[in-house]
Amino acid sequence: MRIGPIELPNNLFVAPMAGVTDRPFRRLCKRLGAGYAVSEMVTSKRELWASLKTSRRADHAGESAPIAVQIAGVDPVEMADAARYNIDRGAQIIDINMGCPAKKVCSTFAGSALMSNEPLALAIVEAVVAACAPRGVPVTLKMRTGRSEHERNAVALARAAEGAGIALVTVHGRTREQGFLGLAEYDTLAAVKAALRIPVVANGDIDGAAKARAVLAHTKADALMIGRAAQGRPWIFREIAHELATGQALPPPATADVRGWLLEHLLDHYALHGEFAGVRSARKHIGWAVRALPGGEAFRAAMNTLESCDAQLAAVATFFERLGERHVRLPAGSAANDDAAALAA
Repeated sequence: MRIGPIELPNNLFVAPMAGVTDRPFRRLCKRLGAGYAVSEMVTSKRELWASLKTSRRADHAGESAPIAVQIAGVDPVEMADAARYNIDRGAQIIDINMGCPAKKVCSTFAGSALMSNEPLALAIVEAVVAACAPRGVPVTLKMRTGRSEHERNAVALARAAEGAGIALVTVHGRTREQGFLGLAEYDTLAAVKAALRIPVVANGDIDGAAKARAVLAHTKADALMIGRAAQGRPWIFREIAHELATGQALPPPATADVRGWLLEHLLDHYALHGEFAGVRSARKHIGWAVRALPGGEAFRAAMNTLESCDAQLAAVATFFERLGERHVRLPAGSAANDDAAALAA
């Protein structure tokens, strides 16, 4: 699996998720089997680059290569400048955000709203590619299937982007109007793959090896991108990789292993975000990790009242020690899995 000149360990990607895929989370997912991870989106607005949020998102200290940064905006010149800014701070791949459905992003006509303005979308692609080419940095594009069920233009936009020099396209199998509701559809993704020569990545509702295998078979995609299913389950990447390679499922991880991974992640998280912000932003990661475990909801409620890193770490360690020798079994029967058999048919 390659993105331009860059070779990846495998074809399982971590999706960029605002407020989630910071450097500590990306490092954890890579350690547990992901071949590639894209950062949270970085704004193209120069006046915000000095903000604490952006400076943290542009901090890649200790992160393994390749370092991929997603940029978001609506002005071609600003987007080109944002690409150069992030390359100067270590980015080896630049990803353009045309997939985010959040209202605060789309209200400025950025993210997936750009798909409704193909001339502007293409101008942004051309500007960013021109800025990155002299530095030898490939540019990728993340998009949705279109604005709505009746306006799916992913194939046309992906073709134009390929012609403008995009090295890889990721398509989330929902429209902008869907947000994250309903089920992802993969016919559009298959059409994009059939229309392009560059690698195409399938994204949306991939939550295990069965669904991964079905999506690959249906779309012929070159890689898979996993987002929400990795929240609290970062080991999903090694599980999918193992089962796709061997046909055999890995046993669920032991609680002792999950405890070690989570505590290591928390220390890394605090180091980046500091005590005040770190404790608060870590709560969601802890909540995701314990939600499927006995007593998880009660522990989550109590943990959310803690105000220090030390108290949070001690509570997490004690919770897992009390579970004893168990295995973390994943919730079955999710909506994303329900249509795997039909999709493979």
